[in-house]
Amino acid sequence: MSNGIEEYRGSRIVVRFDGQKCIHSRHCVLGRPDAFVPNAKGAWINPDRASPEAIAEVALNCPSGAITFERLDGGPAESAPMVNVARIRENGPLAFHADLAIGGEHCLRATLCRCGASKRKPFCDNSHTAIAFRATGEPATQDLTPLSPRDGPLQVSPRPNGPYLVKGPLEVCSGTGRTVARTTEAYLCRCGASENKPFCDGSHKRIGFNTA
Repeated sequence: MSNGIEEYRGSRIVVRFDGQKCIHSRHCVLGRPDAFVPNAKGAWINPDRASPEAIAEVALNCPSGAITFERLDGGPAESAPMVNVARIRENGPLAFHADLAIGGEHCLRATLCRCGASKRKPFCDNSHTAIAFRATGEPATQDLTPLSPRDGPLQVSPRPNGPYLVKGPLEVCSGTGRTVARTTEAYLCRCGASENKPFCDGSHKRIGFNTA
């Protein structure tokens, strides 16, 4: 396919892989090693080696949205979650699951850089590992005012040389699943320097963060 997206067509399901978004979480090769075979000669995704339901489950567990699917058997397509969530990965990115609009792109799953070093901003490219980024996945709990609704469109706008402006209902969760904050508008750090991660504290100005 175009845009670097690989397509693997089975008899009952089509799997698409966007290598530009992959953060190598390994959910796929650990979940169904019979169907997702790394370093294989030829096709590394084999949709017919597992049921469409099993393949779809693996895709839905991919936090970056690098793996998506299309059912050919009349089975259900991926749908937006009942609760919009951003999960804070220890020493790593923010993993969003929502009806997302990021810039001009629409998706349901995405991992966004918060170390400031990704070469594919706003998406994570694992640069946090190369620069030994350190940021807790268990920040202190902040505002937990109940949200109503908890789902719906979530707009993520990467600000030039600044944070992510997030508008819409969102629950921010720690790496262990604890709810850290509930918000309908937030500025989330993406320069890596905030002392109040995952939230912005203006440090991008102090360090001269440049997203160009």
